[in-house]
Formats: sequence, C-alpha cells, structure tokens
Amino acid sequence: MLVMRRRTDQVWTVTAEREGYAAEKEALAQLPPLLKDGEPPEPVPSGVMQRPALYDLEGRTASDVFATLTLPSHRPAAWTLNQLYLALPKPDRNWAGDCQTNNFHTRLWEAQLLATFREQGLLVTQPYESPDFRIENRLGGSAWVEAVTANPADPYNHVNAPPSALPADREEAFFGAGALRFAKTIGNKLARNYDQLPHVKGQPFALAIADFQAPASMIWSREGLIGYLYGEGAEEVEIDGRMHARPTKASHLKGKARFPAGLFAYAGHAELSAVIFSNACSMAKLNRVAVSGQGAPRGLRYMRIGNFYDRTPGALRGIPFCLDVTSDEYRNLWATGSEPWSAEIEVFHNPFAHHPLPFELLPEATHWFDQDGETVCRSFYETSILWSQTLIQNDTDPPPTLEQLMSKGPKA
Repeated sequence: MLVMRRRTDQVWTVTAEREGYAAEKEALAQLPPLLKDGEPPEPVPSGVMQRPALYDLEGRTASDVFATLTLPSHRPAAWTLNQLYLALPKPDRNWAGDCQTNNFHTRLWEAQLLATFREQGLLVTQPYESPDFRIENRLGGSAWVEAVTANPADPYNHVNAPPSALPADREEAFFGAGALRFAKTIGNKLARNYDQLPHVKGQPFALAIADFQAPASMIWSREGLIGYLYGEGAEEVEIDGRMHARPTKASHLKGKARFPAGLFAYAGHAELSAVIFSNACSMAKLNRVAVSGQGAPRGLRYMRIGNFYDRTPGALRGIPFCLDVTSDEYRNLWATGSEPWSAEIEVFHNPFAHHPLPFELLPEATHWFDQDGETVCRSFYETSILWSQTLIQNDTDPPPTLEQLMSKGPKA
C-alpha cells in the first residue's frame, strides 16, 4: 500500500508505504486514516526547497508564449505543464522563472521528456545539476540524458509568428541551414564533456534535442537532423512512372563553413550514445494529450492536421490527415485509446558508441540504428506522424476539411 499526499507547495510526497497484507480487503480497511481526509497539506521537509508556484510571477513580466497559458483554449496545456513541473524530482531552482520568461521552451522540453520517460515505466531522477536526467528501468538498464533546444540565431516572438519558409529542395532539407543549426547546438553540448563527469563516466549518455530554430520549423527540420547525424538524405526519382526515394549522401553540410556531416558516420564521437528527438515539443502537444484523454473544454474543438508516415517501400511523402482530437478515429490510432507522450519520440543511435543506449529504455519510441552497414528505422506504433499542426476552433464553427487545411499547409 502506497499513500501520497500534497505538500503545501502542491508537490506529491509519500506519507505511507506498507506491505505484507494477506488480501486487498485488509489493506483497504487500514487505508482511510492514512489518507487524512480534510487535514492540511503535508509540510515541506526541512532542507528541501519549497517549489515556487508556476502561476506566481513574483514581479516578473511573463513572456507572450507563457501568457497564452491563461487563454481558455490552453487551459488543458496549462494544467498539464503545471503537473509535470510539480512531478519533476529536483528541478533547477530557476525553473519556474525561466519557464515564465525567456527560457520557456527549454523548460517545456524538460517537462515533456519527464512525461515520456515516466510513460515508459522508467525511474527518473535528477541527482546532479547536470546532465538533466538519469533514467533507469526494472531490467537494470540506465542512462544519462541532457536536454537541449535548437534556438534561433535571431530571437523571434513565438506567438503568432509567420511560419518560416520550407527548404527549397531535398538537398537543402537534409544538409542545409536546419542541419547546420542542429550541428552547432549538438557541438556546443559535446564540448562540455558530460561523459567525463564522475557520475556519468562509463555509462550511456544521450542528448535530447527539440527544435525552435525558426517559426514552425518543427514541420520541416527533422530531415536536417537525419542529414547531420548520418550524412544521409533522400531524393525523389521516377521509376516506371512512379516516384520513389533514392538515398543520397554528403560529407559536409551546405554553406561556406563546410561543416562536416555524419556525426554518427565515424567513430569520432563515440562518447555520445544517441540523440533523442521530437518534432512535437509544443503547447499543442500538451493540449492534445489532455484533450484526447479527457475531452475538450466546453465550446472548443481541437483538430490535428498533418502527414502520416507512408510505409510503402520507396515512399518519400506522407499521407495527409485531418482529425478531431476527441474522435474515436483519432484516439484509436494508439492502443492506449488516447495520444501518448512518446508518439513522436525518435531515438537516433550512434553505431560507434562506447556505451550504447539500451533500446529497452524507450521501447515505445521510433529507433534509428545501424544494421549490417545500413541505417534502418523501427517503429513501435503502427501510426507515425511526420509533421502536424493543431487548430483550435469554436465547436459551433463548421469542421475544416482536409482539402481546406492542406491547401494552406506545407507542400513538401
């Protein structure tokens, strides 16, 4: 029997843990007094930092993106983010202030990673200031994970910024500016030598990266990460009247700097076990997980538009979709009956890693790995989503059609 109650700062704390009961009925009989129904919350233990309230700005000016959490349309996301913040084992003492102001997306990514790891049944701890997380499963597998975001060279307002232009062609998508931004971000983290820290040395170490390099860049930047990590891309060619994907390779990224491509194509960075990535680190994700599981707020409709991964051999383009997040058709895309946190998580494994990241740590992620000299992809979910956008509208408005939305969305 495990009993948990809220502390005065709203963090859950274990107040009783007992075992050895002969039957469930016996345990339930002893449970009510331990619940302390109607009594004040538990005090914060001496020496433990009281968790600042995420809604309390303490005189700070909220960023525009944080302020959107006060909108009725974003209440599911606001509630979810707050619960994830309270569930973090030991967040940085500046976590709340950073989230409220100019470091919102880094903190959002940490919260989403916690949700993903916990969904996989992992024990998640934060015993040191860095790396951000230690994850461990019941099989004895473990790893350290440092969270990082690819940020813009020139800051922009994330609220209602016009979408950035799509890459001009496939070569640009895999080896262009997007890939270069990932390369610089990952390079800066590798320079900090996390793998040499005494508590990390000799264990798997992964970087978890989310992309905010340009407005709506998550729609198109995934190919750039693949191009940088493996020095591989793809182009469309016509064979017997049908379009097929043909692999391409590059030793350097585009641009005057001639930045090397293929971080995982040689043994030069064997200290990095893997890169964890999601193209859905957003408030839209927080909204969808909550709404798909519990329903939409009264008067609102949440639509997701995007491209499913086409598993047809040789296919390079996705299959368009437009679905109500609360519909059975959408919920039944996953066996859980609602959108999981891990749906868009991808793990890119380094074939030269000194300490490989165990696949069993993230069993429901999509894994990219080397098999007989070829980079292959293995998905847990039958449905994979290449990119998406979420539209929130009044439920009295006519639902959009796929044709209407796709006419405004990405064409590549």
